[in-house]
Amino acid sequence: TRDLLLWRHCEAAPGEPDLGRRLTSKGLKQAERMASWLDAHLPDTCRILVSPADRAQQTAVALRRKFRTVPELAPGASVANVLAAANWPESREPVLIVGHQPTLGAVASFLLSGEESYWSVRKGAVWWLSNRAKEGGAAVVLKVVQSPDFV
Repeated sequence: TRDLLLWRHCEAAPGEPDLGRRLTSKGLKQAERMASWLDAHLPDTCRILVSPADRAQQTAVALRRKFRTVPELAPGASVANVLAAANWPESREPVLIVGHQPTLGAVASFLLSGEESYWSVRKGAVWWLSNRAKEGGAAVVLKVVQSPDFV
C-alpha cells in the first residue's frame, strides 16, 4: 500500500498578508494534539511536505520531525500540484501533506471519487488515504479521518 495523508493547518488568526497568518492559541493546541496522534501512527519513513504559509509551518513544527517546505503547496494549489509534489501514487514511502482548503478537499474528492469537488476538511484534521494495488488496477481507500477534537 502507498499512503497519502492530508493535514489541514490548524486554526489561524485572520489577517494580511495571507501567507503570514499565524495559529491562534486554540490552533497551537490543535496542532499539538494532532501531532501527538500522528507521531504514534506515522512510519519513520514518512516524507513530510509543507506549504510555505506560516500557519502550515507552525502546524508541521508541532510534529517535531524533519519536513520540506514546498512552494507549490501554498494556498490556491491545484490537485495536480499536490500529487506532483507527493509523487503520488508512485512514492515508495508514505507522504504527509500539510496544506490548505479548498485544495486538500479537492485532492481527497479527486482520489476517492474521480472528480474534483469541494469536500470539507476541518481545520487541523487529517485524512489518511491509501492506494492499494489490486488485480486489474489500484483502488484508493480512506483509512482514517481524524480531527483534533477527537484525540
